[in-house]
Amino acid sequence: MHNFPKKRVKVTLLYPPEQTWPEMMCKPNGSLAYPMLGGALIENGTEVKIFDACVGNESDNLDDVFYTSSDLPTGMKRTGVTDERILEEVADSDIVGLTSIFTHQETMVLNTSRLIKKTFPDKLIVAGGVNARHRQKKFFDNGVDLICTSESEKTIVEIVRTIESGSRNFTHIPMVAYLENGTPKQSSAIGDIIWNLDDLPLPAWHLLPNDRYWKIRRPHGGHFEPDEELKYASMMTSLGCPFSCTYCHIAGERKGTMSGPIGKFRIKSDQRVLKELDILKSLGVKQIFIEDDSIFGKKRRAIELIKKIRNLDFEILDVNGVNVIHLLKSGEPDFEVIETLAEAGFRDIALPFESANPRIISKYASSKWNIQQSNIPALLKALKDYNLRIAGNYMIGYPDETREEIIHTINFAKECMNNGLDAASFFLVMPLPGTPMFDSAMRDGNLSTDYDPDKMHWQKANMINTIVPSDELEKIRDKAWEEINDHRYTKYKKGMLVDKNSGEIHKIE
Repeated sequence: MHNFPKKRVKVTLLYPPEQTWPEMMCKPNGSLAYPMLGGALIENGTEVKIFDACVGNESDNLDDVFYTSSDLPTGMKRTGVTDERILEEVADSDIVGLTSIFTHQETMVLNTSRLIKKTFPDKLIVAGGVNARHRQKKFFDNGVDLICTSESEKTIVEIVRTIESGSRNFTHIPMVAYLENGTPKQSSAIGDIIWNLDDLPLPAWHLLPNDRYWKIRRPHGGHFEPDEELKYASMMTSLGCPFSCTYCHIAGERKGTMSGPIGKFRIKSDQRVLKELDILKSLGVKQIFIEDDSIFGKKRRAIELIKKIRNLDFEILDVNGVNVIHLLKSGEPDFEVIETLAEAGFRDIALPFESANPRIISKYASSKWNIQQSNIPALLKALKDYNLRIAGNYMIGYPDETREEIIHTINFAKECMNNGLDAASFFLVMPLPGTPMFDSAMRDGNLSTDYDPDKMHWQKANMINTIVPSDELEKIRDKAWEEINDHRYTKYKKGMLVDKNSGEIHKIE
């Protein structure tokens, strides 16, 4: 470890350029990680900025940096500013933060860290996110100096204070990993997670390039008309989840792990949530994506909170974390919950059915709902009676799932469509680093030891040696999606694809 002169530290939190398959629409990352870290740094009095290298800032022309992509050696497309622009934006910063949440973006994160370290070897490069903490050697080998292994609002402030003291010895900071004699090592310092979420700093949404996001009009969810005004933001009213599904990173975030028990369900008070909504309204936000992993983890709390939100004149879209069981009471529709959602301005709900097979739900989805004791036709009717748009999400391709079980889930999706579901999406099971399923896939030969993270894509069958082969899984998925959904919906979704030859987005007529 070296000592450095004491100084006031500047931080850049940087979303790297995006990479996408040629036929897929690129969407900016814009995750909540940086507004949350930015808020912590502002509270500490630290100079901080967010730079989204996918969309650039006022110095960049969107036609050049976002609507014009370049080819990567992998056959994927790179969208974002040039390497030179990245270096310009971080030139006066002492710390550069890189988030690595999505596995198929790992390559772009590593390319960016390698670029910055080569040009500015004295800058401290800090990485975080579930992918970074579970792929530590790869990240350290590509220029990262420090990895945050848990929630990092406290951690990033301690890192800044350490640098400002003239030191680069981080062994006293809990929940970080660093290199020691060429080997990744986890800090032994004792720390704890933030149990009372009201103690978190307020997210700094104003640091995001919101106007550019709104002009691009490509959030990660929702269904919008071409002429609809779109001014969206994401927020979370809780963290963690009461469920422990094997394909979710939350199942690996418990006591005794490198992250600590951050998977435990924790809430913000109603007053805190309303304060955050006031901030978003002051920024001109009209649509809210609630990104909680399980907003109804405490059902009564969620109902009372949503009743308070309903007079604030927001549209609530694509709510995450609404499980089927949350909308039921003794197996029948819970009309209090449904009415509360509708009156609060919710218009889209995605129901994570996951599977129609009790064996699958029990083994992989922590028995999160009971298909045999749930009146799904009545639930769908109730949701439609309140003019809610409903999507159903189904997962197929579990390692030991049979063709018969897959067909059973597809037939169940057909029944759901006949009972009022607006759209059905079929996802191929993806074992991501940091999840129990990833560990078992590596152990059982469902992933090769040298698997390519670029190929870990939600539209691909990522596992090998499954009962139903990967190429067949993709054909089954594609056929089911085409046949079950209304042609107008599939046309809308295909309008979000990009022509492989011209690179142009298909027009929606």
